[in-house]
Amino acid sequence: MKLLPLLFGLCLTQVNLVSAQNKDWKPVPGKISTPWVSQLNPAAPLPTYPRPQLVRQQNWQNLNGLWDYAIQPKSNAQPAKYEGKILVPFAVESSLSGVGRTVGQDSLLWYKTSFTLSSKSSKTILLHFGAVDWKTEVFLNGKKVGVHEGGFDPFSFDITPYLKKGGKQDLVVSVWDPTDKGPQPRGKQQIKPEGIWYTPVTGIWQTVWLENVPETYIESTKHTPDIDAGNIQVSAKVNSVKPGDQLKFTAYDGSTKVAELTADPETASELKIDQPKLWSPTHPFLYNLTVEVIRKGKTVDKIKSYFAMRKSSLGKDKNGVQRMLLNNEFVFQYGPLDQGWWPDGLYTAPTQEALIFDLIKTKEMGFNMIRKHIKVEPASWYHACDSLGILVWQDMPSGDLGNKWQPDLGLMGGTDKDRTAESEAIYRKEWNKIMDDLHNFPSIVTWVPFNEAWGQFKTIEISEWTKKKDPSRLVNSASGGNHFITGDIVDLHHYPDPAMPRPDLFGSAHALVLGEYGGLGLPVPGHTWKDKDNWGYQSFKTADELFEKYSTFITTMENLIQRGLSAAVYTQTTDVEQETNGLMTYDRKIIKVPEAKLKGVNDKLYNPSFVELQK
Repeated sequence: MKLLPLLFGLCLTQVNLVSAQNKDWKPVPGKISTPWVSQLNPAAPLPTYPRPQLVRQQNWQNLNGLWDYAIQPKSNAQPAKYEGKILVPFAVESSLSGVGRTVGQDSLLWYKTSFTLSSKSSKTILLHFGAVDWKTEVFLNGKKVGVHEGGFDPFSFDITPYLKKGGKQDLVVSVWDPTDKGPQPRGKQQIKPEGIWYTPVTGIWQTVWLENVPETYIESTKHTPDIDAGNIQVSAKVNSVKPGDQLKFTAYDGSTKVAELTADPETASELKIDQPKLWSPTHPFLYNLTVEVIRKGKTVDKIKSYFAMRKSSLGKDKNGVQRMLLNNEFVFQYGPLDQGWWPDGLYTAPTQEALIFDLIKTKEMGFNMIRKHIKVEPASWYHACDSLGILVWQDMPSGDLGNKWQPDLGLMGGTDKDRTAESEAIYRKEWNKIMDDLHNFPSIVTWVPFNEAWGQFKTIEISEWTKKKDPSRLVNSASGGNHFITGDIVDLHHYPDPAMPRPDLFGSAHALVLGEYGGLGLPVPGHTWKDKDNWGYQSFKTADELFEKYSTFITTMENLIQRGLSAAVYTQTTDVEQETNGLMTYDRKIIKVPEAKLKGVNDKLYNPSFVELQK
């Protein structure tokens, strides 16, 4: 289970341009925190190269660190004076930002910093933002560079025309975020956190960085495996391509070349992979990939990436019930509901080691899957899942709530929300971008457009659009309710005990899954977000009592798998704010049930004799 070196740092020249001292920053006190806060360097927070699927061997500059900030009425112009320092990339409401303030729909959050370009900078400079919630305007040296709307997708600007010759470059960013007062995707954020709803996240929450690229450069790539044909379809989007340019794709098993082809830019080609090594949770094998732009026999641009040979599909068992398959075989998919929240950083883990800690523990507990719930993670999180061998169900972050939820299968009463044209357009644009950004990560095997009717609209249309856009993955169109005859999966939420959709009613056309269950609560004094009013779907006083109940769930599920259940999602990885349903405390300092103890019972669910597929 060896992670790629990229997880822990990349051998590129990195110049951190923030001159910060510890005395200029300290976390906002008053809440619990994780052990990694002591390892956080405010002069260089989250220094790891942020884009593992497109690595360019040139200089890059990480702009994370202490910036100036101000919160002003939305109607005001750029501030003449800033209020203090904020640690980027932590949201302004978080402890690790050093600010801990709420912004709200009537105000703008302003940032200001400066940087000096590396002496090795090329002619074209890109400014990258991993994620900013929600509407971002960027200014460089007093001129407006561009605007981006979306809280979960990375975006970039070519800032070359706005640079001054030599010396300091002044960067200003404004962010507007209405949280739950607007129709945009916002996940679990709420102005007044309670129950299953958490603290708002406003502003920059992933790495900000500069990249030097040639005039003609590879902007993105796309890899789609086909294990049945023994090939991987590859393509790349090239900026400023010239007549006669060619793309060269080369695949490697380690350092051994296994396939190569040259093709016209921006056309899909197929790399033949002889005797492919298949990716799975028990064998997470990754091929290396290089993509080059060739002009008159010379390499103009080159990037490094990777891919895996794996297949996510449906197939019937001997009883005619559809099953979720991995590489044409039934693998029971079992994992936690993973919210991805942190008591000190909110959306942002304090360090790369912290981010990966949850994944390592998930594997050690005997889970082979994660449902990434109503959030999108940094690219390095998915890279870790690829490397560790963890299947991922990716939710679309919800927004514009208000329609009626009917969780019971077969009953009328649930509704599709009548969203405005603006609201629909925002959803479609961001979901499309999220799917594009995450397409190359092989760990993702299922897309989940809607959850529990939260802003659910035009379900059949959205589900079928999602499937058409990416037929290489399964689509769980409506997790937990408001079911329509569409998509690949029928998904039941049932707390606390496990249950499943009836195979005789739904199993002939759809895989049957338990999209949420469990929620066994155990508040641990000294490790809770609140001193009181914590809750779980069913609460216990001791870890032994909790584990005894959990063990009965596994026994029940062994029977359900044999009857037609393809997957289950246990709520949840960690406590989150007032929820104490986690297998770990919110601060990650206490694992409530030892990993080996959980693995001992969870492994019972992967018995290959439970399911026989049709010949």
